[in-house]
Amino acid sequence: MRYFPVILLCLLTLSRTYGQINLRQPFLDCKVKGSITLYDYNKQQWLYSDSADALKTTQPASTFKVINLLIALETGVIKDENEVVRWVGSTDTVLYGYRPDIYHDMTVKEAFQVSAGWVFIELAKKVGRKRYRTYLERCHYGNDDLSEKGADFWNFGNFGISPQNQVAFLVKVFDNKLPFSQRNIDILKRVMITEEADGHVIRSKTGWTRVDGNDIGWWVGYETKGTETIFFATRIIKRRSEPNPDFGACRKKITLEVLRQLGY
Repeated sequence: MRYFPVILLCLLTLSRTYGQINLRQPFLDCKVKGSITLYDYNKQQWLYSDSADALKTTQPASTFKVINLLIALETGVIKDENEVVRWVGSTDTVLYGYRPDIYHDMTVKEAFQVSAGWVFIELAKKVGRKRYRTYLERCHYGNDDLSEKGADFWNFGNFGISPQNQVAFLVKVFDNKLPFSQRNIDILKRVMITEEADGHVIRSKTGWTRVDGNDIGWWVGYETKGTETIFFATRIIKRRSEPNPDFGACRKKITLEVLRQLGY
């Protein structure tokens, strides 16, 4: 698979391959900056709304739960997605916001689906930084900077990943070409299902962090319908001082509009 295609050729062929599309308009409609990076698995073609932004790294936020779940399974920190993690009794509401709906014992599967960060922080303490480094390097995930002292280095600090790297990793998940057992890959694929209807399935994960005065929002995943599969990584950014009540919803709104334009 080619992770670094000839971008100019890709852009020139967009109109005749997919018809008249505008990958930037959904961002303008949502009044946010950012980009969407896609990979059409069947055509082996990359699509970008902003090819430069597709290579820039930022913290992955809760999208890190995709690889985090695999690492926790592979290292034996958890047996499966149904393992219950006990509520620790406190959380930093300044950094993560006040979310009383997630302050209770819960399964890892539920924590993934409702994005309960405290659960994965507890798992991270058991995994340890050394084992994280090993798996991240083997998976070619992120920029290898684990200098952040806090347990959740995926939210704060210098660890980062680009949208193109996000998509490349998901393609490896899809192809089962990662240093994880088939059992654990299958568990991840089940847990990632966020929509299933009319013959199509979306497997995905959202993310949102607040760093250096910015809100950074992600939605990454892939959609399958029949024999067709398309991967996506949408990242939006705004200054925290600029109110936008639709910021969270725009992660999915933008992505779904682009997929609609492409015929998915």
